[in-house]
Amino acid sequence: MKISEIDKQYVANTYARFPVEIVSGKGSYLYSSDGKEYIDMGSGIGVTAFGIADDEWISAVTAQLGRVQHTSNLYYTEPCARLAELLCNRTGMKKVFFGNSGAEANECAIKVARKYAADKKGKEYNVIITLQNSFHGRTLATLSATGQDKFHELFNPLVPGFVHTPANDLEALKKAVKNNKACAVMIECVQGEGGVNCLDKDFVLGVQEVCRQNDLILIVDEVQTGNGRTGKLYSYMNFGITPDVVTTAKGLGGGLPIGCCLMNEKTESVLGFGDHGSTFGGNPVCAAGAISVLERLTDEFLAEVDKKSKYVFDELKGVKGVESISGAGLMIGIKTTRPVKEVLSECIENGVLCLTAKDKLRLLPALNIPVEALKKAVSVIKEAVKN
Repeated sequence: MKISEIDKQYVANTYARFPVEIVSGKGSYLYSSDGKEYIDMGSGIGVTAFGIADDEWISAVTAQLGRVQHTSNLYYTEPCARLAELLCNRTGMKKVFFGNSGAEANECAIKVARKYAADKKGKEYNVIITLQNSFHGRTLATLSATGQDKFHELFNPLVPGFVHTPANDLEALKKAVKNNKACAVMIECVQGEGGVNCLDKDFVLGVQEVCRQNDLILIVDEVQTGNGRTGKLYSYMNFGITPDVVTTAKGLGGGLPIGCCLMNEKTESVLGFGDHGSTFGGNPVCAAGAISVLERLTDEFLAEVDKKSKYVFDELKGVKGVESISGAGLMIGIKTTRPVKEVLSECIENGVLCLTAKDKLRLLPALNIPVEALKKAVSVIKEAVKN
């Protein structure tokens, strides 16, 4: 039996996979079982930040595998401690809780916000305000936080305590704060799954001020936008704000599962002994891989991400079949005149693997994608959107 047939017989029917069986790769190139070469413009949905089979990442991970692959959080390990130190030094945050995914990082943020408010105001202050078209995960709590009805329909009743307001509508958010016993506001500075929508700077600054005035926890979800994806280490840095809690995952692990909830001086002491935990959180192998990623996300490197971003925007602007381009850094959404599924299929046929977000083509290439690969991929996309 072919791998696709075995997969369909034994794997849960939760994914509409593309007709491509990936067997190997290097950098921004992937190879299928039939020998075809593809340019990877999705990086595992923003995960393989430095591409496939990255030598430095492999070296860090395999070195740690040769020492100890897991100990649990009953003991100290150097990679966990060093990664926490790096994250705090690069962001100004004070403490880190490690989990295994973005959803778990957001679960931790929800717990921090509710416990902070319960300790200061009372347990009835538990409502978290999020934005319409947001996406915060697939656990029941993070699904409830997600502001998209299509994700809710099959799983009611949802977890109570979440209110969704329109993005970039500060008055609506203020009204929600006034009408609910709120403890926090959670935002993505660029909504990824929601359509690669950038929030307005004035709105983001306004949200921060509302949180300060009402002693609410400002949570910024950097699961997809973080770790250099938008041209800054974290996307909130493009807006000049200081969140109380930052969550991240995806690209930080470079291909291994990791999630982080970073807390500032306001929230660093909210969780105490026994309040939260994770068997695999801070796993030394995952942490070693993350250190190798984070250490390379220098200002000089991120400036190159911005240059590549500008190239893509400039090349696609005004192209026939392109209605609009959105995003930041190498997190780009392309609204096409042609149905996006047709564009995606033609790109695959011509050796370029892209993603979608609602009705847009979504690009999340490796941050270090070679210029020649990027140019070739963009040329294929330009032809696909025209037809």
